[in-house]
Amino acid sequence: MIYRMRHTTLYAYSRPVDLSSHILHLTPRTLPGQRVLAHALQPQPEPVRQSSGLDHFGNVVTRLFLEGAHDELEVAAEATVEVGFPPPPAAALTPPWEAVVRSAATEWQVAEFTYASAMAPADAAVGAYAGESFTPGRPVLAGLIDLTSRIKRDFKFRSGVTDLATPVSRVLADRVGVCQDFSHLMIAGLRALGLPARYVSGYLRTKPPPGVKRRIGADASHAWVGAWLGAEFGWVDFDPTNDLVVQDEHIVLAWGRDFADVSPMYGIILGGGAHTLKVGVDLEPL
Repeated sequence: MIYRMRHTTLYAYSRPVDLSSHILHLTPRTLPGQRVLAHALQPQPEPVRQSSGLDHFGNVVTRLFLEGAHDELEVAAEATVEVGFPPPPAAALTPPWEAVVRSAATEWQVAEFTYASAMAPADAAVGAYAGESFTPGRPVLAGLIDLTSRIKRDFKFRSGVTDLATPVSRVLADRVGVCQDFSHLMIAGLRALGLPARYVSGYLRTKPPPGVKRRIGADASHAWVGAWLGAEFGWVDFDPTNDLVVQDEHIVLAWGRDFADVSPMYGIILGGGAHTLKVGVDLEPL
């Protein structure tokens, strides 16, 4: 599947900003199963310096430096991406989850994803919830599929009731949240068991109800979970918000330990006062 993506971010400030520096994770990754055919970033006002490179996790990072006074900053990211991740192996062929835990300790590429992080902390109750899907000797993929389905079944998607500061313990207690919350919850639970898990940011193809015209700008950024199945099978992505194994309806932007590693846009400003933020995302299959 080939998609055309457009992501616009608009900051409006109550007073002029004199200087600002920003870090962007808005460039899709090139991966087995994902090919970036075209990509462009269009910041306004034009920065005095713009550079790109890779961060610790291999994500493309763009840095913007603005020196002229401005009361708005808009960044438009456009890309054409071909997506087709392979289907996962048969669950019965994957190793017992305990074997994956043991091997993760000696695999330096994945070991860092077994440790708690600020937004996916070690929480005994979350670990116990995840542990219900991982009975002794169960193939790791079977446990991951079961946990993904349980989160979809047990939690209600509702925007506006959580924010970046909402802990996973509160999400577990209230059984409500958004994709970011469900991803952090699943990651925290897997890490509590010793299974490597990473936070993946990107986009999800959305479909309007039958007979309803697709609304421009109505799509949104999305988050899901990458889990390691051992050295033979590697990483597979799971979307607990929609009970999906990721294949051809998701575009990967970046991954890290949690959202803090892959925020689409953050920075430091001098001046500005209060601000408002507007984000619009369009993901159109071609």
